[in-house]
Amino acid sequence: MKSKEILGQAPDKVRIKKKSQAKDIWIRFKKNKTAILGLIIFIIIILVVIFADIIVPSEAALKQNISERLQGVSKEHWFGTDNFGRDIFARIVHGSRYSLLIGIGAVAIGITIGGILGSVSGYFGGAIDTFIVKFMDMIMSIPLMLLVLSIVTALGTNLVNVLVAMMIANIPQYTRIVRSAVVSVVDMDYIEAARACGASNFGIILQHVIPNAIGPIIVQATMAVGVMIINAAGISFLGMGIQPPTPEWGAMLNEGKSFMTTYPHIVFFPGLAIGLTALSLNLMGDGLRDALDPKMKD
Repeated sequence: MKSKEILGQAPDKVRIKKKSQAKDIWIRFKKNKTAILGLIIFIIIILVVIFADIIVPSEAALKQNISERLQGVSKEHWFGTDNFGRDIFARIVHGSRYSLLIGIGAVAIGITIGGILGSVSGYFGGAIDTFIVKFMDMIMSIPLMLLVLSIVTALGTNLVNVLVAMMIANIPQYTRIVRSAVVSVVDMDYIEAARACGASNFGIILQHVIPNAIGPIIVQATMAVGVMIINAAGISFLGMGIQPPTPEWGAMLNEGKSFMTTYPHIVFFPGLAIGLTALSLNLMGDGLRDALDPKMKD
């Protein structure tokens, strides 16, 4: 009976407390000017992704015009043209969709699978825990780029396979984060109370255990998206990622590398897009880390 009281006490107070915590986090976050700058930049990038077809027609990103090849910045072509006469501004705008799809998609899937594995590992322990931890350690022992390149080489060079490779590379870190959070709370009184009330293992993990890992996961995910975008660009730059004529930022760098000394605008603008996206996410990640840290309270 007492266990039920522990679990069921004052749900309204719990909701109020959560709202108060979220408000406190936002207050601490917005005090960080660089984090707000990162948020503004990222919102602009997201708006570009959403309204890409309105900003510039998708055909402009693929249309070749040899008579206008290698032109510099002008009123007609804001970022100039590449070696095939394609508008670089249009390619960067539409390329944002591919780059963010890889970055956000790989992290989201990695969090989902890693969260499940980490929860199972930390909650049940024993042989299951040992197997999952050792397997994740084995994956993490392989350098990230080498792992991704090996997977892409085996599966083939296209968007889906690059996304799969990035996702596999992401799973171990989220498995470890969630497992650590689960281990830290699995023996606490409210978990024991939930068991005593007959709650299922799945329900306990979902309602009482995983919420404790949300903070670290959000911080890690924010920074990881930028890393994934850079890695995807690196793979495409090596010719192993998304293939031309798809307007992905890394592929654009690969196509323009032969002209970078004489026509630097071909690689400057795709590189700037990658850099700004990664920078905005890192600034946001730093701000979230500080905002979620109880020691940062005024």
